[in-house]
Amino acid sequence: MNFISPTKGRMDLDALCDDIMEYVISDEESDYRLMIGTDSQVHADVCFVTAIIIYREGKGGRYFYRRFYQARVPSFKQRIFMEANYSLEVANLIMEMLDARGLGSLNVEIHLDVGKNGKTREIIKEVVSMITGCGMCAQIKPDSVGASSVADRYTKAM
Repeated sequence: MNFISPTKGRMDLDALCDDIMEYVISDEESDYRLMIGTDSQVHADVCFVTAIIIYREGKGGRYFYRRFYQARVPSFKQRIFMEANYSLEVANLIMEMLDARGLGSLNVEIHLDVGKNGKTREIIKEVVSMITGCGMCAQIKPDSVGASSVADRYTKAM
């Protein structure tokens, strides 16, 4: 699984976790949030983008993203659940790798591209329950910048 850092270029998950470690170690006094969100956009195929943001509270952060494509998805609802599932999958991998490096105490949030406005409002409860049922914190719009801002930007940039 490869990701892109806007400042460092392509990197695999090991290099990404090393970069997160270096970032956190460079200022251990600060508080951090690890935000993971996925967004999608229908083109000829469905473009999915998963974003990983390590945010140093009040001081900015770094982000990484992964773009991948899939054949059409039968329904809008199914696509939203796929976005959530991709975020969970990446979150579990990263948490496991960071824990092995001695950084298991990060505040991890799954950012969902659902909100109280628009057609996603009908499935908020279901998607949030899926995330919290896996022991993760879920954020929805307008607080889900990982999915609705960072990942969204790269679903449109072809």
